[in-house]
Amino acid sequence: MLKDLANVNSVLEIGPGLGLVSSMLHNVGFKVTTIDYLPNQYPHPEIKYFKKEIMELNSDEISGYDCIICCETLEHLLWDDIDSILNKFHSSRCEWVLISVPYQGFQLDFRLYFNLYKFKKYFSLKILKFLKNFKFDKEADPYGHKWEVGYKKYSLSKLEKKIKKSGFKIYKREFSSPCRSVFFVLKNI
Repeated sequence: MLKDLANVNSVLEIGPGLGLVSSMLHNVGFKVTTIDYLPNQYPHPEIKYFKKEIMELNSDEISGYDCIICCETLEHLLWDDIDSILNKFHSSRCEWVLISVPYQGFQLDFRLYFNLYKFKKYFSLKILKFLKNFKFDKEADPYGHKWEVGYKKYSLSKLEKKIKKSGFKIYKREFSSPCRSVFFVLKNI
């Protein structure tokens, strides 16, 4: 998704997890920095890492990058806290922000693979999540998902409203399959 964006050389990845995305970006020539509250899982000598909780970030600390990437991270925060994070991303004045979150809205996925030796099929149908409350157990898993788009109270339109309210234009929106995420490329205006 970054290849289509003009003038993106330096990237800040927030919540890199095991570092796969950071490593791939570095391997194709991006200057990458990462921030996570967890210890660096796979240190790389050419990828800077800062240990910090996302809610403690300020916009100055995340400024100076061409793009901020925050994938599969926001859902670990309370729904009401993501406004603050989106505002910090906007105040950083980074031209581009790429975010993704789990998507559990209505979806149908069907795939068929066939050759002389193998036949595989895959079918997935997710419906009616909008009628269900998203459940999380703060005691059992304090860092687990607190919400997912598509459940009751967490619609795609409500997330997009939060994004626009923070000052971003939604440049592009894509859904992935079968890993069930929605990606947004945001333009800082």
